[in-house]
Amino acid sequence: MDSIKMPKLPLNQKSFAGIPEAVFLDEIGAYMFQPENNSCEKVLQRLDEQHGKYRYMAFNLDARRRKLKQQIPDLQKSLEMIEVLRRQTDVIETQFLLSDQIFIKTDVAPTKHVCLWLGANVMLEYPLDEAEKLLKQNMHAALSNLKSVEHDQDFLRDQITTTEVNMARVYNWGVKKRQADSKDGISTAF
Repeated sequence: MDSIKMPKLPLNQKSFAGIPEAVFLDEIGAYMFQPENNSCEKVLQRLDEQHGKYRYMAFNLDARRRKLKQQIPDLQKSLEMIEVLRRQTDVIETQFLLSDQIFIKTDVAPTKHVCLWLGANVMLEYPLDEAEKLLKQNMHAALSNLKSVEHDQDFLRDQITTTEVNMARVYNWGVKKRQADSKDGISTAF
């Protein structure tokens, strides 16, 4: 059986899922004096909303990653089974899973065809060579998708951190501004 290689990702691609990049607020004072940023509360609310969206994306990416991590061993086992069927010369007795916790004994005669579950309650019969080709394509796609998801998770973690740092910096700027205004005798709302 041919070994399946992990696909390589472009180094310059930031996100495959279209995750927006969080901009680090380097000059807080200049940023806060822009017309659309007339109060700390509104800026913090926007940053919190952005943070929530990033957390939601992280949850979805984690679910996709778990599903792919489960799918890859199943595909590998199917490829191994095709090899067993290809080498088989005599009838073999085996057990297979009928439903949860229920196994059945059966005799498997040498064959040149195999049935594959395609999903959505669809099963098709394939010659062994075509089944192997399809499973290898699915394995390559799953590995590629897993690599993309892991790349996006790393990128997303950076965006979450940048947003959290921005929130802390805006909050601290607001505290300092209120302190300075109270020293000057100016009453300001946060």
